[in-house]
Amino acid sequence: MRAVWYERFGAAAEVLTLGEMPDPVAGPGEVLVRLRATGINPSDVKLRAGARPGAEMAYPRVIPHSDGAGVIEAVGEGVDAARLGERVWIWNAGWQRAFGTAAEYAALPAAQAVRLPEGTGFGEGACLGIPAMTAWYAVCGDGPVAGQTVLVTGGAGTVGRYACQMAELSGARVITTVSSKEKAAHSGAGDWVNYREADVVQAVMDLTYGAGVDRIVEVDFAANQDASLALLKPGGTIAAYASASEMAPVLEFYPFMFRDIRLHMLIVYQLAGEARRMGEAQLTTWLEAGALSHAVVSGGGLADCAAAHDLVASGDKLGTVVLDI
Repeated sequence: MRAVWYERFGAAAEVLTLGEMPDPVAGPGEVLVRLRATGINPSDVKLRAGARPGAEMAYPRVIPHSDGAGVIEAVGEGVDAARLGERVWIWNAGWQRAFGTAAEYAALPAAQAVRLPEGTGFGEGACLGIPAMTAWYAVCGDGPVAGQTVLVTGGAGTVGRYACQMAELSGARVITTVSSKEKAAHSGAGDWVNYREADVVQAVMDLTYGAGVDRIVEVDFAANQDASLALLKPGGTIAAYASASEMAPVLEFYPFMFRDIRLHMLIVYQLAGEARRMGEAQLTTWLEAGALSHAVVSGGGLADCAAAHDLVASGDKLGTVVLDI
């Protein structure tokens, strides 16, 4: 099979190699997926660059990317043969594994290949594993949000855009923060605040008639901690999936405690068991109803992987960069 891999950390153009590798084989409990698309997330790019503190190569050769979509071509022992030919989207292919989705084939546990409804393309399916499931976890992972007001910071981001949609589909009122009118339109949210031009706390309080919000889907915990304290109702929740501005922020413990605020620092890689099944089922329902809008940014094919990594690293795109296989 054709695949992209790296054997050391470094700049994309210097370490990513396109070549031939043996086709993987589905082992017991696994499926072999003929991949049609691979999604590139910021975590994939940072991992390849060795940007994590103290990072070391966990394997001598790594095929990158956790997300993808394709068709099941073979099943291992113990897997229902009825799944042959099933369209699927993939999660955690590259999480604590050497063989991700930047290849023509991937063999992985059957549970990590989820049925992709016919109305959803492979490119869109390659956006679901990290962006869409992170959004679901952040919006719905602590229970129903119907009737609540949810603030999504960074609503034009890959996670934020899905979170805006999912919160509204779940019966919540959505407010988002963005940096431009273009990004506001991209987010799809009806109520938005340009954080570069307005005082976010004052603007959100005005939009909620002084009531504040019940839940914050947070893209940068450290940068927005003070605003969160000012905006959350007592008993509210922050569901934070990143804190890029400060990886070890100083926590305002007592101000949060005296307002009974819940802090949920989440990572979708650890979403497991019944909670993950719930998220997958909800995504399937929304996809079958055509309720979700996807933002796929074409990155070309496997030969364009290095340039696509650089595009993700630059942040100069609106959506998830996807390679067609």
